[in-house]
Amino acid sequence: MEYLLKRISYLKGLADGYDLDTSTNEGKLISELIDILEDVIDEMMDYREEIEDYVDIIEEDLSDLEDYVYEDDDFDIYDDIYDDDFDFDGLEVFEDDEDEDKTEEE
Repeated sequence: MEYLLKRISYLKGLADGYDLDTSTNEGKLISELIDILEDVIDEMMDYREEIEDYVDIIEEDLSDLEDYVYEDDDFDIYDDIYDDDFDFDGLEVFEDDEDEDKTEEE
């Protein structure tokens, strides 16, 4: 953004250095274009500041949400999936039907 500001300042300096005659149509046009460029850059800078402020607010809210969700340091997503107290002794295992067919044929 600063680069654009420098270029516009340079352009204004050129217009002043060339002693731009604003009474002619071309002089009026060039002068107006330079003014419009300055206004556009000013608006862009204002919007950028607003967006940066908005992003800061979102980051703070996200940080608060993370603190709320992950407040338990012992939180582990796999605790609910893999229960260490699971009893494998009562588990029924089914054999593949193909294995049974092969043993019957022999």
